[in-house]
Amino acid sequence: MTVHFPFQNSYSALPDSFFARVAPTPVAAPRLIKLNRPLAVQLGLDPDMLETAEGAEILAGKTVPAGADPIAMAYAGHQFGHFVPQLGDGRAILLGEVIDKDGVRRDIQLKGSGPTPFSRRGDGRAALGPVLREYIVSEAMYALGIPTTRSLAAVVTGEHVIRETALPGAVLTRVASSHIRVGTFQFFAVRRDTEAIRRLADHVIARHYPELLQAERPYHALLAAVVARQAELIARWLLVGFIHGVMNTDNTSISGETIDYGPCAFMDSYNPAQVFSSIDEMGRYAYANQPRIGLWNLTRLAECLLPVFSDEQEKAVAEAQDILGAFSDQFSAAYQAGLRRKVGLFTERDGDDALIQDLLDAMAKNQADFTLTFRKLGDAAADDGTEVRAQFMDPAAFDEWAGRWRARVALEPQTATERQAAMHAVNPLFIPRNHRVEAVIQAAVNDDDYAPFEELVKVLARPFDDQPDYAAYADPPLPDQRVLQTFCGT
Repeated sequence: MTVHFPFQNSYSALPDSFFARVAPTPVAAPRLIKLNRPLAVQLGLDPDMLETAEGAEILAGKTVPAGADPIAMAYAGHQFGHFVPQLGDGRAILLGEVIDKDGVRRDIQLKGSGPTPFSRRGDGRAALGPVLREYIVSEAMYALGIPTTRSLAAVVTGEHVIRETALPGAVLTRVASSHIRVGTFQFFAVRRDTEAIRRLADHVIARHYPELLQAERPYHALLAAVVARQAELIARWLLVGFIHGVMNTDNTSISGETIDYGPCAFMDSYNPAQVFSSIDEMGRYAYANQPRIGLWNLTRLAECLLPVFSDEQEKAVAEAQDILGAFSDQFSAAYQAGLRRKVGLFTERDGDDALIQDLLDAMAKNQADFTLTFRKLGDAAADDGTEVRAQFMDPAAFDEWAGRWRARVALEPQTATERQAAMHAVNPLFIPRNHRVEAVIQAAVNDDDYAPFEELVKVLARPFDDQPDYAAYADPPLPDQRVLQTFCGT
């Protein structure tokens, strides 16, 4: 039997300047590591067929399925603030698009599938470690309810890639609402191709924001919609302690999904200045800088759209600035509302923001674990708070704050049990802690052992549930387990 992909491709129907047609490079001996069976079903694919040898060949790029129209997408981007006029998919190939069970158009892309015209002297391949990291973290983000690209499959290629040393090669099959980025608009803006910007904007509106098709000023409305989605997305990142690590404009999705999991990480101890990425030497993309960088990236998008806003430059700039001006309030509203939920407040009162900020300040000063502090605070809604106190180097710092918090929650009618349940529903117990991810990668790379990977993925699929058999996965790293740096792996 043949593996069938019901492709309905729209991006490859755009002008040739939007992409390069290129087939994946065949690999020696593909072997399926992991298939995301529920996602396959959601996409209208047959998981049993994908788990065959033929399926592994498709997921590794060795065989191109019928109906695919393989392309590498063109884009530019600001990388750490420096503009590069041509980047593009240097190690990823979009096989095509399918309509999922909910009627949503989804890209199916192979990462690590060989060189493309955009590879810039790279080999177009991916090592096993970064493929496993993206699979783990993207699926964890999905389980946390955060908009994200997803992972359909991971395959080892039977070949090695050369980085600092020889490493097992792998391919990730990534699924996204689309792979259109701020950098996609920048690619055409730097070439002064206003017609291409218009075509791209029309495509984005039809695909991601169809409610804007009848808008009086659809391109203005598009910018406003992207601003709103990015404000909400970045607020959600901060609420779970996530640090993207490389918030370049080419890694900023127009759909509002988290995309490109390179040196990403989740914080252990709360530290607003936390950086893990080995290449972020100046802390540009530190945890607390992410909202500011999000607005910076959106400003670059606005610059691209100015020619389709108005023929009058000053008028277009003023209109764009007005739209961008909404970001800070939108982010703050989403972030503060999320923080209130995290501390179990059902209503909004004067002084709430200051109360929560005092907790964050005490957490930072006392090196409290971000995830466990909020999770155990949910238990403190129904008990004496012994476990949350233990997160603080000086438990008295928590006691002082807790007195004010208990007085505040007493003003609301919910029972302690109701408050605890509501807090546990938004405060995860299990996140992809860096030391766990690294241990999984080492077992796979060094010993060809994927049992730790399977178990971690299983635990992270239920981040809000108590899982007594896997309680150790909630533990922060011991001092000798701490991961101080993460790497792109490209």
